[in-house]
Amino acid sequence: MSAPSFRHDVAGTPAAAWSEVIDALPAWQLPPGARRLVVAGAHPDDETLGAGGLVHAAAAAGLLVEVVTATAGEGSHPHSPTHPPERLAAVRREELRRATSALAPTAQVTCLDLPDGDVAAHEEALVAALVEAVGTSGAEVVLCAPWRADGHPDHEAVGRAAATAAGRTDATLLEYPVWWWHWGRPDRLPDVRPATLARLPLSVADRAAKRSAVAAHESQVRPLSPAPGDEVLLGEDLLAHFDRDCEVVLVGGATDDDALDRVHRDRPDPWDVDSFYERRKRALSLAALPRERYGAALEVGCSIGALAVDLAARCDGLLAVDSSRAAIDLARRRTVGVPGLEVRRARLPEEWPGGSYALVSVSEVGYFLSPRRLEELVRLALTSLEDDGHLLLCHWRHQPVGWPLAGPAVHDAFLATGAPVLVAHEEEDFLLHVLGRPA
Repeated sequence: MSAPSFRHDVAGTPAAAWSEVIDALPAWQLPPGARRLVVAGAHPDDETLGAGGLVHAAAAAGLLVEVVTATAGEGSHPHSPTHPPERLAAVRREELRRATSALAPTAQVTCLDLPDGDVAAHEEALVAALVEAVGTSGAEVVLCAPWRADGHPDHEAVGRAAATAAGRTDATLLEYPVWWWHWGRPDRLPDVRPATLARLPLSVADRAAKRSAVAAHESQVRPLSPAPGDEVLLGEDLLAHFDRDCEVVLVGGATDDDALDRVHRDRPDPWDVDSFYERRKRALSLAALPRERYGAALEVGCSIGALAVDLAARCDGLLAVDSSRAAIDLARRRTVGVPGLEVRRARLPEEWPGGSYALVSVSEVGYFLSPRRLEELVRLALTSLEDDGHLLLCHWRHQPVGWPLAGPAVHDAFLATGAPVLVAHEEEDFLLHVLGRPA
């Protein structure tokens, strides 16, 4: 387990020292298209301190609100003689429910019960939970979480997970500082680009609700008992940072989602491409192609190159691309000497290659895109086809953990364009379509 890089019981930067910096920040408002707010925290009280006013403002504006806490905060008083971790966890879960009710009475509250102090070891599970909370309509969701450089390892792990989840779902990402106000300094502001520091003005009602919510976290703002080890955790000096007429957020920070790269680094054959299932699926894909021979072809998401080798035998020239460096390295080794085959690293749809193609293959990759990126990929793939070109689609039918889309949704996005269906094949585990260019 990692420890914070600061101590809460040592005097930090006073709240008044931040006032000039905060007052100079540009104002931020909820996007007009927002329909839901998902607020993540590492421990009960993070959501209230960093984003309690936002929660109340969103609920008052009619947004559906969900609060997700990674841990129950059972490690806040490790030396308590009166509250062992199990009891403290139960207390803090109940405080979270009361605090959230003060901010947004109809909000959904979820505690994932990950281990307090060791959230980083469970980051993938947290990403999956946040992706599920956002769902497939991420463009209508604001996802708010602790800042990725807040100084507390649990806060930073939740922030990284939220950034990844926002990238996969198209949610608007906000990050809120909590401990930064304590250990940071106004004359040493960090470079937060590409995010933007902004302030969310709070109404009188927002501030009143936030004060009630802060008070609901009694185990943190009051001593558990007079005994040593039960001291107050959030003293008045700390709480002063959060009793302002605004809240500060970082808007729109990007992240480098390296999940697929890690998959290929950890296993040289992550998809078992030589198994009977995979060999049969490739054989069916090739058999479904209406023509024996194609000119220029493009494979989107080639992974380690197994399908690329087979497709190259049916094409005059094949460009196989993947966003993962590790995958491209493996694919190049597998495809050495294959005539007419070029393997290239490219992030699609953003780095779509020019030209037109007699065949475009999109196999087992569409659900690793956000809904917005998939929409753009659909457009580019179909418009890049020659007039009599073909699009090959093949995807697993089940839900990949940690991603918002499954295979049927990927195929539905292509079919919704009205592209003529030349071949359709469905099995329990995968879907296969060959489409023509839309009229």
